[in-house]
Amino acid sequence: MYEERRLLVAQSCGELAEFVRPEIRDSLILSIVQQLIEDSATVVREAAAHNLALLLALFPNTDKYFKVEEMMFQLVCDPSGVVGETTMKDLIPALLNWGNKLDHILQVLLSHVVGSVQRCPPLSGVEGSVESHLHLLGERERWNVDVLLRLLAALLSFVHQKAVETCPFSSLDSTRISLSLLEQYAGEDMEWPAFDWLHIECFPTLIQLSSLLPQKEDNLRNRVTKFLLAVAELFGEAYLTHIMLPVFSVAVGENADFKFFPFKAQSKIRGLRPQSIVAQRLATMCVLPLLLAGILGHPSKREHLMEYLRNLLIQNAAQDSQSAKHEIIGCVRFICTYEENHNIIFNILWEMIASSDVNLQINAANILKVIVPYVDAKVASAHVLPALVTLGSDQNLNVKYASIDAFGAIAQHFKNEMIVDKIRIQMDAFLEDGSHEATIAVVRALLVAVPHTTDKLRDYLMSKIFHFTASASPSDITRRRERANAFCESIRALDATDLPASSVRDFLLPAIQNLLKDSDALDPAHKEALEIILKERSGGAFDAISKVMGAHLGIASSVSSFFGERKKESGDSPSEAVVSPKAAAQPPVEDTRFRRIMRGGFSDMLRGRNKSSEEVQPSE
Repeated sequence: MYEERRLLVAQSCGELAEFVRPEIRDSLILSIVQQLIEDSATVVREAAAHNLALLLALFPNTDKYFKVEEMMFQLVCDPSGVVGETTMKDLIPALLNWGNKLDHILQVLLSHVVGSVQRCPPLSGVEGSVESHLHLLGERERWNVDVLLRLLAALLSFVHQKAVETCPFSSLDSTRISLSLLEQYAGEDMEWPAFDWLHIECFPTLIQLSSLLPQKEDNLRNRVTKFLLAVAELFGEAYLTHIMLPVFSVAVGENADFKFFPFKAQSKIRGLRPQSIVAQRLATMCVLPLLLAGILGHPSKREHLMEYLRNLLIQNAAQDSQSAKHEIIGCVRFICTYEENHNIIFNILWEMIASSDVNLQINAANILKVIVPYVDAKVASAHVLPALVTLGSDQNLNVKYASIDAFGAIAQHFKNEMIVDKIRIQMDAFLEDGSHEATIAVVRALLVAVPHTTDKLRDYLMSKIFHFTASASPSDITRRRERANAFCESIRALDATDLPASSVRDFLLPAIQNLLKDSDALDPAHKEALEIILKERSGGAFDAISKVMGAHLGIASSVSSFFGERKKESGDSPSEAVVSPKAAAQPPVEDTRFRRIMRGGFSDMLRGRNKSSEEVQPSE
């Protein structure tokens, strides 16, 4: 059947349902809609969702409720966002009005959210490790969790409305929860399940979900954070302070005041406290970001957030293990995804930088490195760079070297000329002492930025590598190998970019030649890669011959170039062509990345053929 006809059927199921007998609406017509939500065409599935919403109001009873609810969850998780949006906008309200089973939808929703993650494989198979508790989400599972969290946010207004309507206390005089109402809630033994659901069922499930997600799942954690902030807005500051904050404080292993919780609810909330070292690490890594961004990140808690972060990063820093510091830095990175938190973070960072504690200064450098992707050029120039320049000027070498990586992160994310110039000046300052550690740190920091940075900074890195390879190498073989590895990785990264012919001639090729002289320090893989780059980047003579021969004989230059390389690879000794420097310098200008890849591919094929022929010869 054509798509247009299937679309017409879907529209008819809702628009014309009132004109058919009631007994076939929730049987025949519903079964047709059930088939249409499986349709391959997005427009048909969207129409099925919309018309199912129209159809529900015409059902004679709710006997088919659970079937319809199952269809609703399938439509919400549809791979097309349009279908999911239509389901949330049209079908969800219709389903709630028809079935009046909000509690069941919420129960199934929370189960689906956690189940979608738990079905994914763990990050690690090492039992008992932190990574074994975290799950590697596929694209479909990530999509499902995301839309289910959006559905949870869409249902929040219904949850709030039901909590207000079913409040058993007469002191509820507005839609927000007051302190006096919470006192009654804690002191009187009265049932209020619609209100209990949030902190007894929903928050613990979200905490469980977050404890299953790796740190890189920022988008999903942001969904949870926005939901928590929305809860605080709807239910009010008293609820945020006396209910939400204690729940998440306990979940990260801290003490909390349960004064406003009924006694029967306290045991479940206390059970959220981490009971092992691994559980505590998971709480710091996965739940603490929610406490910082979703609870203390509320506008009414700015001062509390500042105080909490100061204690976390300064007062209690000496007590934290190295792994805990890494996890805390990850939390700070996450809250910097919210621009409104930047000023608080920079104020605390300056306190850490001004401290005489070396560990605090190193931590400040590490934090600056991870927050660079979340600031703009203006903030980078006004806050990040001055902070790093201060750290880079410190007398302590560990502090100085810790800032180098952060400069590399800035180079990776910003192409602003002024920022790039400041980075070059600071890198020169690092290299002035001539130490081996500074050289390696600078080269590796800029290596990360090579694919993303400006030509000026690439030229700067190439010139430095050439200078280092031309100067005397350390006598220690370990240091020579470390230098060679750093230089080779940088050269290979630079070769993958479009370099000016002058930079290739003046810096890249001489640096490769210098590195190849010290074969003991070179890793075999690096040596082979450098030889290929050298041959491809300096193949001017053969390219010139190929063009001349191709022009005279009517052969494509690419073909003659191919056979020219074949002749070289086969070990023959062609007579050396006399080519002018100008002619020899031209091919690198025309040398595109695609041609280098193609030539490299042919070279590898031919090299493999030669090797196989060499292996056959002895047996003959």
